Amino acid sequence: MGLPRFDSSQRPRELRRRVVLPARLRNGAAWSDVCILNISSRGLMVQASRASRPGSVVELHRGAYVIHARVVWQEGARAGLRVENALPVDEILTLSQAPDLRLTAGGSQVLERRKAPRDHESSRIQSRAVEFAAVAFIAGALSMAALSMLEEAFAKPMRAVETALAPS
Repeated sequence: MGLPRFDSSQRPRELRRRVVLPARLRNGAAWSDVCILNISSRGLMVQASRASRPGSVVELHRGAYVIHARVVWQEGARAGLRVENALPVDEILTLSQAPDLRLTAGGSQVLERRKAPRDHESSRIQSRAVEFAAVAFIAGALSMAALSMLEEAFAKPMRAVETALAPS
């Protein structure tokens, strides 16, 4: 099986990078969350919960980048977007790795703030103690409620016995 042959009139398709990047898409006045599935310097493939019609112009926000594009095709939840100006693909891909957007502060060193390191056995014993305390509290509350109900149930007959036995 050979490689596909290109006509001299056709240009080879540009390399697309497969990615999974969250972004926001504005189509008219409606905003939706999308996921960029592949990207090249001339376009993107996105997956969105809200479909955009082919031919419509959309605005895609990824970090500080605002990308204006035209929907070229739409199939189910996926759509192909074409841009007029070349996209800075490497900058958009490294945006999530920027130091100011990282979720961890500082370097890669993780500081343990506990006085003693975590131990699986002590953690298990502590969770059992909390579970026992919760069960004991619930049992105590239920027994107090049952005692209150019994006292209320026997109060009326006891008053009738007291009045019957009282000296007249």
